[in-house]
Amino acid sequence: MKKKRKYDFTPEVMAEIMNRDGSCFFCRMGYHMESTTDLGYGIADIMHVVPKSDSGLGIVQNGVLGCRYHHTLMDNGNKGLHQEMQAMLENYLCGLYPGWNRESVRYHKYNF
Repeated sequence: MKKKRKYDFTPEVMAEIMNRDGSCFFCRMGYHMESTTDLGYGIADIMHVVPKSDSGLGIVQNGVLGCRYHHTLMDNGNKGLHQEMQAMLENYLCGLYPGWNRESVRYHKYNF
């Protein structure tokens, strides 16, 4: 498997994340629900918790279901919410997967 593919969520992984989460993590919490249209809330996205740009793998333990609005809000960081949102997602995954940490979902060429 090519390295780039390790970062992408497969259809099977996306389905598992969608089944696990059910709906947008942030919408379920009522977090910053000030989108100007309902369209942004209706489009489902799988969000990397550790981003691909930081070698985050496309695995179930590194993905959370979000909506397009909250995914954009987190990725763009234009409201200064990125760190808070990141911490919320990491806490969520720590609760689901005991021992979860950022390093465990990063690509490592060599696992020593």
